[in-house]
Amino acid sequence: MYAVFAFLPEFLQTAPSAGYGFGASITHSGLILLPATITMFLFGILSGRLSKRFGAKLVLVAGASISIITFVLLTFAHSQQWEILIAMTIEGVGFGLAFAAMSNLIVQAVPPSQTGVASGMNANIRTIGGAAGAAVMSSVVTAGAHNGVPKLSGYTHGFAMLTIATIIAAIAATFVPKTIGSRKRSAGNVEFRHAELGMVAGGTLVGDESE
Repeated sequence: MYAVFAFLPEFLQTAPSAGYGFGASITHSGLILLPATITMFLFGILSGRLSKRFGAKLVLVAGASISIITFVLLTFAHSQQWEILIAMTIEGVGFGLAFAAMSNLIVQAVPPSQTGVASGMNANIRTIGGAAGAAVMSSVVTAGAHNGVPKLSGYTHGFAMLTIATIIAAIAATFVPKTIGSRKRSAGNVEFRHAELGMVAGGTLVGDESE
């Protein structure tokens, strides 16, 4: 996602004289990315309901699998703007489902007292992954650039790399353990030793010592 948002606008804004691109303005390229934002928001909300019915793991696998379509389209079908619009719409669906489901799974996988730490680590690792992904994408896209303009093959190879990465992510998602039942059982046995600290930001409700 980070790699697409970083480099797809540049692809769209490249002058057609380079053999690709549409010479789009900054505003125009931003509007082409807008469907991803809208569908990600909508399906992120829907992900909660689907997780309750089918389980967060299944929703995560489905979201990652749907996202593969996005990068396949960007790799092989990027000569028309409507093709990219379709790819962005599908990306929003896939990542909206996967991101929300992943957060649910992370919270379910730890005791209630560690929910904040787990959520924080999720955000940190996602940021690190995004930075690394954008950096690798930059190396691939700019390889063989001529006069400061990347070749079409650079973008094609970059999108193909993202396709492979998303396939790996979808496979990895199938190995995520189911923790819904254990989460519910452990939640019912929690002893809130410092209930009064629930009124304090960062207060510890569970444990031997307050913070």
